[in-house]
Amino acid sequence: MKINKNLAANSCFKIIILEGSTIIMKKLFFIWALVLVSCASSKFDKVNGVSFVSSGEEASQQHIDPVLKVQANYAAIMPFGFIGGINSPDLVFDSDRQWYGERREGVKQYIQKMHQNGVSVMVKPQIWIRRGEFTGNMKMSSEQDWKRLEAAYEKFILLYAELAEETQSDIFCIGTELKTFVNERPEFWNGLVQKVRDVYHGKITYAANWDEYSKTPFWSQLDYIGVNAYFPLCEKENPTIQTLTEGWQPWKAKMRELAIQVDRPILFTEFGYRSMDFTGKKPWLVDRNQEKVNLEAQARATQVLFDEFWREDWFAGGFVWKWFMQHNQVGGHEDNRFTPQNKPAESIIRRQYAQVKK
Repeated sequence: MKINKNLAANSCFKIIILEGSTIIMKKLFFIWALVLVSCASSKFDKVNGVSFVSSGEEASQQHIDPVLKVQANYAAIMPFGFIGGINSPDLVFDSDRQWYGERREGVKQYIQKMHQNGVSVMVKPQIWIRRGEFTGNMKMSSEQDWKRLEAAYEKFILLYAELAEETQSDIFCIGTELKTFVNERPEFWNGLVQKVRDVYHGKITYAANWDEYSKTPFWSQLDYIGVNAYFPLCEKENPTIQTLTEGWQPWKAKMRELAIQVDRPILFTEFGYRSMDFTGKKPWLVDRNQEKVNLEAQARATQVLFDEFWREDWFAGGFVWKWFMQHNQVGGHEDNRFTPQNKPAESIIRRQYAQVKK
């Protein structure tokens, strides 16, 4: 079974006392305490991740220290490929024109720096379409163009799957928010999963958008059901804990049902909220809107997400969206964007991750 339903409770509390042995009470008490700690840590063992945004420079210790301070045990490292439009089959990647952290040499350096600091890694290649068009709508106009896209995408993914194997990265993500591509070309994706398995021997997932994960057809071939968790929760300007909690219940029930059905845990490949009014209405919005900064709404939404999911045995953890390298230069009290850095939400994350860190 992929999902730990019993939390190994019975095995944790078995103590075998050999007949004729003398056990000093102090030693027995010490062993019992270790057993309790072991059981507790197994119960709350989660991926406590940040989405580490690529940059134009190498990662140094000063960039990693804030990741350690927030008590993250995982980082998603994200190389990028670029496409000119939603109907274009031409994918550019690992190019000298890209930022250092978006191409292979930079990704490798980031991974190595994380590993040196004891942080595990998910390698998560992504596509950026010109003008920020949504990748889920990418669709080719002919069979020939689909074939061209598939050939380019396969090279893109296998390049980084091989790097993930070389660096012994813990998780590899085969795609992010590619709903139409997945729906239109199922045979390609079935083949791609096997080709990734041939070169990479860690855990594999796919980052499905919140409105596509329930229909993604290949979860049984992967190790995690990856969900970018931007679910609409409520339409309140300044949502309360109760409102946000109630908003999660139907979504949570459906994810639990799917996890049990396909026997795979849910992994939030991305989760997070804007620090603005109406943060629970359309959490996927990336536009530069003028909504009023609301730091407490972001903090409350983050806390509710932790409260609802982090103790569930069918839930594997997740990656906060998003975490920038230049920690002291981002976020703050006048920022209404996603990053929790230098905002109350950062303290919420630190407190939660400290409780369940490996």
